[in-house]
Amino acid sequence: MKWRSKKAGLPPGSYVFLGEKRQEEIQLNLMTYNETDFEFRNIEKIEDAVDYKEKTDVTWVNIYGLHDIDLLKKIETAFTIHPLVLEDVLNTTQRPKIEIYDDYVFAVIKMIYYDAEEAEISTEQISIILQNNFIICFQERKGDIFHALRERIKNSVGRIRKNQADYLAYAIMDVIVDNYFSVLEKLSDHIEMLDEEVSDNPEPEMAQKINMLKRTLLMLRKNTWPLREMIHQIARDENPQFRKSTIPFLRDLYDHTVQVIDTTENYWEMASGLKDMYMSMVSNRMNEVMKVLTIIATIFIPLSFIAGVYGMNFDTGASPFNMPELSFTFGYPLFWLLCIAIGGGLLFLFKRKNWL
Repeated sequence: MKWRSKKAGLPPGSYVFLGEKRQEEIQLNLMTYNETDFEFRNIEKIEDAVDYKEKTDVTWVNIYGLHDIDLLKKIETAFTIHPLVLEDVLNTTQRPKIEIYDDYVFAVIKMIYYDAEEAEISTEQISIILQNNFIICFQERKGDIFHALRERIKNSVGRIRKNQADYLAYAIMDVIVDNYFSVLEKLSDHIEMLDEEVSDNPEPEMAQKINMLKRTLLMLRKNTWPLREMIHQIARDENPQFRKSTIPFLRDLYDHTVQVIDTTENYWEMASGLKDMYMSMVSNRMNEVMKVLTIIATIFIPLSFIAGVYGMNFDTGASPFNMPELSFTFGYPLFWLLCIAIGGGLLFLFKRKNWL
């Protein structure tokens, strides 16, 4: 929300980068292919890709980094992209969505990463523009998350080289959704570990770990619900950018997002159950402590009474009724024997009652 203040007072379509500040140089690469030919290379400027617009081959331009405003302006001019679209590209706080224009489709998706050590999820915004046989993909930072997909294209594995750019757009989204499953697998391991820790040793820091897990699942749920609706919209509505042959794959992708959501909801319930179990374990531990303290206090009540009575300073010489026990030869040992007998008797009684 603090980044939104940068746009206060600016007109719609203003190019303002809303995200983490980065100093590294923007990197661009270009891939073009058909059923028989394949080419991949790094390019210095976006103008190097413009000539591929009119070709029938599928062309994929990937841009690492969003902080170069001049580059976005060149893309607007070269590919006739609406300024509001590129404004959304620069806004890394966008929810997953899709916008359909006359001659292109714009989609925003969140790639998620899971840090097992910190037990936290981080996100990266992936923006995709599909224009006929041309795809421009924007990533926030460097890191080839689509390496496996590139290798499939390079080695002509599967049907991707036989299809057009709409199938490539589906394949990109499929990689992102598959990564959600990878994160969920790691979260499953983390939940199992927390369950063992709560059962064996519910330390105070466990509450913080469980709350962090719930925040992680909440962030995951926040990104998957709009992703499901976005993919459902593509598969449901007629769109000239997506051919009918690609729609079944999009429906399958929709099913995957539903599975992600269902699994996330299950994990949320498990995390809530962990929180309840932790509170129950802490309460039971507190009850055990209180039981021990109560038993100790109960044992010392009669002992304190006896000590209080015989601790009074009566004068046995004034009257034979002024506590004659004070003059007994073995009065002190008898006092300790009486205390030990009472304490031992109470402990025996508590044991018989299964209170110990």
